[in-house]
Amino acid sequence: MISRSIVILLIAIVFVFLPVTSQAHKLQPAFLELSEQGAGVFNVLWKGPLVGNKPMQIYPRLPDSCRNVTEPVHNPTASAFIERRLIDCGDGGLVGQTIKIAGLSATQTDTLLRVELTDGQVLTTVLRPDEPSYQIPAAPSKVEVASSYLLLGVEHILGGFDHLLFILGLLLIVRSTMLLVKTITAFTLAHSVTLGMASLGFVTVPQTPVEAVIALSILFLATELSKQQKGEVGLTAGAPWLVALSFGLLHGFGFAGALTEIGLPQTDIPLALLFFNVGVELGQLIFVAAVMVVLLLMRKLTLQWPRWAYQIPAYGIGSLAAFWFIQRTMSF
Repeated sequence: MISRSIVILLIAIVFVFLPVTSQAHKLQPAFLELSEQGAGVFNVLWKGPLVGNKPMQIYPRLPDSCRNVTEPVHNPTASAFIERRLIDCGDGGLVGQTIKIAGLSATQTDTLLRVELTDGQVLTTVLRPDEPSYQIPAAPSKVEVASSYLLLGVEHILGGFDHLLFILGLLLIVRSTMLLVKTITAFTLAHSVTLGMASLGFVTVPQTPVEAVIALSILFLATELSKQQKGEVGLTAGAPWLVALSFGLLHGFGFAGALTEIGLPQTDIPLALLFFNVGVELGQLIFVAAVMVVLLLMRKLTLQWPRWAYQIPAYGIGSLAAFWFIQRTMSF
């Protein structure tokens, strides 16, 4: 019967190289922000993904009552097509009006819509190919706020390959089921604390250095995994919950950066923050469960691997983490 080490090795190969191929083909979601400056007057920010260095053929379709106050200003970057303008939607503003992303139904990407009103309301939702439009409500219900931020949390963690790779590193190193539960719990508690503190403004940390150090945390786990494969006992193998707790605080600042970009509704900050965090935890559990299910299915296989193959996960994770660190450091 195949051993646990070989089973996890196969899982590691899949999850280490999946992010690389996914990032090579995955399109970043579009982003539309409408920020009300006065009665019915909005700043419009549109970020559209690029396909072959050209803007994807999708664009926001605003209500007929809205007219341009300023001409669109285009600022394309290496990763997105950016457009800014000022519009006037009349005294009624956007309440009750429908925002649509034209052409979205013919794609496989999503659009994050954020509407900020002068009364303090911040409406956030995700428009998808099967639902490319959204009607601005007079005031979102608490159920709508909770469901929107829950979904955003799940999508953020499942799309955050660096966070998933860190969790995978813990799964590879920690062999005891009970110890693994304690380790994942420590990671969850730690990043929940810093996510809340940073999102509420109690702590401010520059996002770019945080992302770089997160890459270093993954590189650290890779070296620990390499030591373990050589028969050495590293810090993570000896006290995994302590490592998870320490680096969990750091990863929480990374989650907070994404949430800050999305924004929190001023009238329901605690609710939105709670359900975004719940969504992150739910996505994390989905990932752990998926790895465990694959492990159970593969235990029935009988395979022979050369000794050098056991180092593939450590070197694969370490190489990807080092690449991220260099990439993020260069953007300081």
